Amino acid sequence: MRRRRWLFRARRKGRELRAVNDRTGAIDRDAILLFATLRNEKPRLPYFLKYYRDLGVQHFLIVDNGSEDGSGEYLGAQPDVSLWRTGASYKASRFGMDWMNALLRRHGHGHWSLVVDVDEFFLYPFCDTRPLRALTDWLDDAGLRSFGTLLLDVYPRGAVKDQPCIEGRNPLEIACWFDSANYTITRNAAFRNLWIQGGPRARAFFADQPKAAPALNKVPLVKWHRSYAYVSSTHMLLPRGLNLTYDTLGGEKASGCLLHAKFLATLGDKAEEELARGEHYMGGREYHAYARGLDDETNLWTKWSERFINWRQLEIMGLMSKGSWA
Repeated sequence: MRRRRWLFRARRKGRELRAVNDRTGAIDRDAILLFATLRNEKPRLPYFLKYYRDLGVQHFLIVDNGSEDGSGEYLGAQPDVSLWRTGASYKASRFGMDWMNALLRRHGHGHWSLVVDVDEFFLYPFCDTRPLRALTDWLDDAGLRSFGTLLLDVYPRGAVKDQPCIEGRNPLEIACWFDSANYTITRNAAFRNLWIQGGPRARAFFADQPKAAPALNKVPLVKWHRSYAYVSSTHMLLPRGLNLTYDTLGGEKASGCLLHAKFLATLGDKAEEELARGEHYMGGREYHAYARGLDDETNLWTKWSERFINWRQLEIMGLMSKGSWA
């Protein structure tokens, strides 16, 4: 019943999307697709698109929620991007997930589909030597329909405000540090997914309310079927079996990471803008925390911070796993 409710909402909310450039007719039957919702993210877009093109994404399906910085114009000129625009409420669309479910239902059926934000960079075992197609072929052969990740916050060394997001530049060259520990994991019995919290956001912005810290568990890669639906961001889906991206019998399933490069100088302005709009989860609780905690001296780096090198480093630390894929 819940899934039917979300799918009904998706059909209704999908009517809020106006096609700007619909190039979905060019999508090949076995193409790997990427879906995203954004607002005012133009400096991030050139590298974001390059990163995922290099991985093997063949088409991007993007919702522009009223950007005013040229994001829409830039995306509209990209031949492998289909673009929809809406000025409707992000909050009233369940923070964009109704729009994503609508596009996934319409265009993702039968495709391996990635759903990410433009400050998230997908890592998987052997991503430095094997394309994304190798991973999805292995998942198909193993009979797996979904692939889970840890959302790993990365940050610069030094004051966050001094690290600009330069258009076209790899943000991971600047935001290249992360917390190797400081994570808690619980199991959500209702949806069968793991619930992970911690990292720099928990210690710097939610130290007095650790259970209110943002969730770091995600299932961003799914062999989509039109009967599926995301429930809360990409933290969990229905049917619930798609959330079982971990082994319950003492072994390990292959898993990945989403490197989350949010902590750059643009965050302060973004927090102010989103607080004024009032369109985010729990009344913008996360952005309230940023507004309170960010100042000219905010530095997330500590002597325990680790510099990101590659996926193998993260596997050794237990932050992702190659499982039986070798």
